[in-house]
Amino acid sequence: MGFANLNLHLFPLQLQMSDFRMTDTATYKQAVSFVAAAIVVVIILVVANIIRKNITPNIGGNQSHASRHLSIFSLRQLARNMGLDREQTKMLQFVFKLDGVTNPEQSLYNSDRLDSHFKLSYRHFMRTVPSQEELNNKLSLLFATRNVIEANSDNVETTSTRQIPENTPTILMVSKNEYPVRIISSKEDCLLVTTPVDSTGNPLHLLAGITVNLSFFAKTSKGFYVETRVLGHSKTAKGQAVLQLVHSGQIKRLSSRRYRRRQVAIATNFFSVYIEDVGRKKEKKMVVDKHCHSGSIQDISIGGCSIKTNAPVNSGSRLKIEFARNQGADIAALGQVLRTNKKGISTIMHVKFLKVPRNSLNLINGLVYGYAD
Repeated sequence: MGFANLNLHLFPLQLQMSDFRMTDTATYKQAVSFVAAAIVVVIILVVANIIRKNITPNIGGNQSHASRHLSIFSLRQLARNMGLDREQTKMLQFVFKLDGVTNPEQSLYNSDRLDSHFKLSYRHFMRTVPSQEELNNKLSLLFATRNVIEANSDNVETTSTRQIPENTPTILMVSKNEYPVRIISSKEDCLLVTTPVDSTGNPLHLLAGITVNLSFFAKTSKGFYVETRVLGHSKTAKGQAVLQLVHSGQIKRLSSRRYRRRQVAIATNFFSVYIEDVGRKKEKKMVVDKHCHSGSIQDISIGGCSIKTNAPVNSGSRLKIEFARNQGADIAALGQVLRTNKKGISTIMHVKFLKVPRNSLNLINGLVYGYAD
């Protein structure tokens, strides 16, 4: 059928703009309110979506670009739980951003991983900070942050005997007697340790079923202990005699020191310090004796150290301690001897630091944490 045969009747469009106008004022207001409410809902949904992506931990897999950023909200919550103040929280945020951390909780509760982040920031400051005063300020805040986390972390790195690394030195306690042993394997159905020996070097045979305690130290120098039972004795595939112990998930924390401590062997000099009355008003003044004693630092933390020496030193004595570390950097501290222990012809002094200059404190922290190695 062609268009020519169509009988079309066309009329002009009989519409006016007034036909589109709201004649009812109430209806108009309702429409405006509906549109405004819709806009508010959309804004809320968009903001909620952004927050959700920002605080979602980066577990892995394919994630959006937004979720791969460090969650500041989550970080601040964790920092508050750790006891960090505002400036320390800012430093922790810098440390994590510098190393591209996206899951702060995962890093905070892993000591090795946390140290790798802080070590990177330490070296960054050493390379980029121009003045010594500014560098001391940066490092002081960096180590203060790390020490607060170290002291306030309630996380137990090892929660089961199945997690104890092989070859870890441990102490086996049997009826108040202590025997040094090592972990042979923690992956078997039972925990395997070296067979303890008595004072004459003979293997100690323990009856199956008796209760024993096992204590050890983690990499962070935190001590742990666990109560377990003897299963029996056996031999490894290589013929090594081992003691079989029951696995346990009830590992407990030993009372730990406030600061991390590191085993070292560093030559040191120390001088006796006396308190004298000076002047007419008899004002107290510390005087450093000119006679120098030598020794070797056995372990150290920012709270104190242990020194092995042949010099006669009494408990309560005050000492000025000096030693050099890393390219001749001098470290000095004022300390007080808390107690002494005889070890052959030598004496082990346990010293508490009373006053440490900020530069020396940063050097000691770098030594303890291994950032300066």
